[in-house]
Amino acid sequence: MSEGAVRVVVADDQQVVREGLVALLGLIDGVEVVGAAADGAEAVELVAQGNVDVVLMDLRMPVLDGIQATARITAEYAEVAVLVLTTYADDESITMALRAGARGYLTKDAGRVEIGAALRSTAAGQATFDPEVSRRLVAAMTPTPPQSTDGLTSRETEVLKLIARGLSNSEIAGLLFISETTVKTHINNTFAKIGARHRAEAVRYAYMNGLAES
Repeated sequence: MSEGAVRVVVADDQQVVREGLVALLGLIDGVEVVGAAADGAEAVELVAQGNVDVVLMDLRMPVLDGIQATARITAEYAEVAVLVLTTYADDESITMALRAGARGYLTKDAGRVEIGAALRSTAAGQATFDPEVSRRLVAAMTPTPPQSTDGLTSRETEVLKLIARGLSNSEIAGLLFISETTVKTHINNTFAKIGARHRAEAVRYAYMNGLAES
C-alpha cells in the first residue's frame, strides 16, 4: 500500500457485506483496510489499537450499535473520523449519527468511486454526505434568517458559507485569494465562536442559521 494511504476500519455485522467492503476497498488506490469489526464494540477496540484514520461504520449492529460506537470513538479518539455507510437514510438515523459525531454519511447505494472519495475527504476533515442525505438535511433544517452569527466577522461568515458548500481549505484559499494558513485561522476562530468541533457541526450550524445554500 502506498505511503500516506487512508487507514480504514470496516464495521458491519453482516459478514458477506463486511467481507465485500474489505474486498472493494482493496481495489481503491490510497486506501488501506487495517481491520474489520462485526459490531461497534469491536470497532472501538480496533481504533484503540491505533493506526486508524477513518471508521466506515454501519448503524444497526449488535453489542454496541453504530451510533454508540461513533459517540465513543469521536469522544475518546478525536483524530479518528467516522464515515457512516448504511442502508438507512431516514431523518432520525441521520440526525443521531451526526449528533454522535459522524463526519460523513453515505447509503449503501454508493459505489467504489464515491466511497473512495468520501474516505479521503473525511480523513482530511471535510464533511461528506451523499445527495439524498444532503437533501434530507436541507429539508430537516429549514433555514431561517439569522438573528445572530455569534460575533462572526464578515470574512468568517464567508468562509463558513464555503465550508457548507463542501469546499476544502485549499479551494477556499483560491476562491478568496488568501493563503491556506489564513483560511485555517478563520476556521479556528469560527469554530470557537459557534462551538463546532469539526466541519460536520459547522455545516449544521450554517444550515440552521440560514448561511448555507439550499
